[in-house]
Amino acid sequence: MEAYKQEFIDFMVESDVLKFGDFTLKSGRKSPFFMNAGAYVTGTQLMKLGEYYAKAIYDQYGADFDVLFGPAYKGIPLSVATCIAFSKLYGKEIRYCSNRKELKDHGDAGILLGSKIKDGDRVVIIEDVTTSGKSIEETYPVIKAQGNIKIVGLMVSLNRMEVGLGGQMSALDEIRQNYGFPASAIVTMAEVTEYLYNRPCQGKIVIDDTLKAAIDEYYKEYGANDMK
Repeated sequence: MEAYKQEFIDFMVESDVLKFGDFTLKSGRKSPFFMNAGAYVTGTQLMKLGEYYAKAIYDQYGADFDVLFGPAYKGIPLSVATCIAFSKLYGKEIRYCSNRKELKDHGDAGILLGSKIKDGDRVVIIEDVTTSGKSIEETYPVIKAQGNIKIVGLMVSLNRMEVGLGGQMSALDEIRQNYGFPASAIVTMAEVTEYLYNRPCQGKIVIDDTLKAAIDEYYKEYGANDMK
């Protein structure tokens, strides 16, 4: 595994973003692990996170795009931090855009926050994690309603490697098939499990034999083919 991926996994755990236990996800699934990008709260954490995203986006999609779209609410700081990092690392000015949950009818009116999206714009969507692909069902129409927009791809920090809404393939694979654009992640859950299993992190074992067994059981039910 590449060194930057190992660093990012440690970073998620140290930032209390990647947790292990008993969680109910937005999709309704009961999961032994949970990732919450909202736990990145300090300037240093957001700076590092933006740089990890920027490097992954550059590696996967290059710099030939115009807008980073981060769906409300967690996608807002992700898109801002990554735009800053992209300018710093690659000298390219990318605009950030997010949607509002409620339509604003005065002042800076409309459904969008930040840069407006216009005809001809090339957009990369940035999210924290995709479990079932349900969030893209909400995000995609908002972006496409703005005009003749090309979606270059989706970048998430963690690929949970679970079946999507169709129940046959992973959520990211399902997004690729249903929407016709690439979907990538900084790390996969398989990489996380492999790296953390019986390995000390902050002086303790994060994934021991009991937790590893719970993760294996979870993937027997919800895992995509490469995790079963």
